[in-house]
Amino acid sequence: MIESIARVPTDRPARYIKQLCDHLGRRLATSAEGDHGTITFPDGGGTCELNGEDGVLVLTAAAPDAESLARVEDVVGRHLERFGTRNELTVRWTRS
Repeated sequence: MIESIARVPTDRPARYIKQLCDHLGRRLATSAEGDHGTITFPDGGGTCELNGEDGVLVLTAAAPDAESLARVEDVVGRHLERFGTRNELTVRWTRS
């Protein structure tokens, strides 16, 4: 598995975790509870863990290959930026 992390400054991380999981849950397996959420892509295509910390939403994407990881990053990042347009949220992934 390869991973990448994005730290997105926001004063409402739990709100965005719930919003992402509710929206993406229409097509993907998701779970959200408080300051933690998980998004799971089908057929082992990857996951994204969402953790709310003080003033930041930490996204940790993992997938078996670079192509799958890029898909997880794109889907999660694009939706979060769209939901956070008013607050100018920007997702910048760092691969480890």
